[in-house]
Amino acid sequence: MSGLGAHPTGPQAADPIVLRAATEGDLDGAVDVYLAARHAAVPAIPPLVHADHDVRTWFREAVWPRHELWIADTDRTVVGLLVLDGGQVDHLYVAPSQAGRGIGSALLDKAKSLRPRGLTLWVFQSNVDARRFYRRHGFVERARTNGSGNEERSPDVRYAWPGTDQGTSG
Repeated sequence: MSGLGAHPTGPQAADPIVLRAATEGDLDGAVDVYLAARHAAVPAIPPLVHADHDVRTWFREAVWPRHELWIADTDRTVVGLLVLDGGQVDHLYVAPSQAGRGIGSALLDKAKSLRPRGLTLWVFQSNVDARRFYRRHGFVERARTNGSGNEERSPDVRYAWPGTDQGTSG
């Protein structure tokens, strides 16, 4: 359901958060959030291996419209993003200035509603806060790697959420 509103609590709770499918006009804002969140998370995660302008090109050519892109916005400003590739959460980022407002949880709940049969994702082993976040949301660890399969060459963890309609045959 597009236009799903999250109602976080906290000092800025008066600003409603709207979750919706992204449009082409949202791409610059989504990339801004992605870059700001990635840069702010260092050293908990490795730094990007590509320049910001290359990330912008990659996002426009490889991420959208090839994958599902959902955004969280407030007052027409993108403050969070979710990228789904089938049953995998490829990216979930919130603008650092908006952390703690429930935006990440709302985006993850959106992913779960779209994929009730389950989800998977990868997280860097060093990203303790993200790992705690996903466990709190019902994800369980399924595998660990030495990082040889990612661009950053940093050890990571695969998590899975089993879904809500496991008894349904398909």
